[in-house]
Amino acid sequence: MAGATPPPDGYRPCAGIVLFNRNGRVFAGRRSDTRPPAWQFPQGGIRRDEAPEAAALRELAEETGTDRAVIVQAMEGWLTYDLPGDLRARMWGGRYRGQAQKWFLAGFTGEDGDIDIRAGDPPEFDAWRWMELSEVAAQIVPFKREVYGALVAAFSDRIVRETASGSNAPRAPASTS
Repeated sequence: MAGATPPPDGYRPCAGIVLFNRNGRVFAGRRSDTRPPAWQFPQGGIRRDEAPEAAALRELAEETGTDRAVIVQAMEGWLTYDLPGDLRARMWGGRYRGQAQKWFLAGFTGEDGDIDIRAGDPPEFDAWRWMELSEVAAQIVPFKREVYGALVAAFSDRIVRETASGSNAPRAPASTS
């Protein structure tokens, strides 16, 4: 990962993005491979020599079919979760105990028609909708709930400030910290 502090040992480096619209709701995709259904934010692995912010934007485009976003905040450090034992042996060849994630908050600058969850190969999501941030945290798989709770704590106030300004487009920050 270019220019980033390495993740903790034993964790797969990953980047995620919380995308909010002008109404203060966030994009949530329903994973096509989980039963019961679980909703989550776009996220995925960081490639070698890829900056976390670039990975987050790439994952957004791959999983939602749109790049209509402006990053307005980045979380400090890594958030980690451990995979349950049955998944740990199957995921990523059993090389990682879980993921270490860098998270970004981004404002959506497009229209709903710009989103196409079928764009991925294969698609990660089979449905999507705009939700309240805390609603997504309640509908994620149990082993990721602590991470999503941290996202609610970190990003809720910024989403309220951005959408209360009356602006149709988010403002890029002077600094991402």
